[in-house]
Amino acid sequence: MTTMNIAEAKSKLSELVARAEAGEEVVIARNGKAAVRLVAAEPKPRRRPQIGVWDHLNIDVPDRVFFEPDLELEALMDAPIDPTKR
Repeated sequence: MTTMNIAEAKSKLSELVARAEAGEEVVIARNGKAAVRLVAAEPKPRRRPQIGVWDHLNIDVPDRVFFEPDLELEALMDAPIDPTKR
């Protein structure tokens, strides 16, 4: 446990925060009496990714969109590139 007066704590705030984050209890005193205790905040729980986040849109996308080849795109990929026609 670290105890420090307010004036000293002002100049060492970054250090005190780092100590609190590391699990150390830091007490800041006023006129020699403990005034506040500095402790690490609990981290926010990470949100797990949701599967089907667009289900509320009620859009029915057929599987062929993902699994069948796109003939138009394939034709473009097989076509020769002519820089003069851009």
